[in-house]
Amino acid sequence: MITRITLALLTLAALSACGQRPNNPTNNPSNMSDLRKRTNEEWKKTLSPEEYRVMREHGTERAFTGAYWNHHEHGVYCCAACSAPLFSSETKFDSGTGWPSYFQPVNNSCVEETRDTSLGMVRREVHCARCGGHLGHVFEDGPRPTGLRYCINSVSLEFRKE
Repeated sequence: MITRITLALLTLAALSACGQRPNNPTNNPSNMSDLRKRTNEEWKKTLSPEEYRVMREHGTERAFTGAYWNHHEHGVYCCAACSAPLFSSETKFDSGTGWPSYFQPVNNSCVEETRDTSLGMVRREVHCARCGGHLGHVFEDGPRPTGLRYCINSVSLEFRKE
């Protein structure tokens, strides 16, 4: 059972665990406030074509194909675009959907949600709060204690082992 103290300690560990992507201008603290102002061409220089498709064009990877859907190491899952800590392995669970799923982010301010009405559905889309990158969606069919299922594209994440 995860307690509030355990989650607080995991959050602190996550904040220091996610490293910097080499040769990525988003790693410079002075550039952090400009991440949401970056042009598509600037993002294309730092993201792979698949990362760009998912994170900037709101795409989705196919179920059961991503690197982290069946990943079980202990650590922190960070934003693939800006390295912000997003989810802990302690909150990851097997949802059976084929995407990595978590019942909560490392803290309430690391992700943002918007309404998504694409594909004839109404869903809650999840974005990295730092850079605005599309991560996936959140649903209200997850386990306790939150009842939430953050269904995230593996390509939107990078893993940092603890």
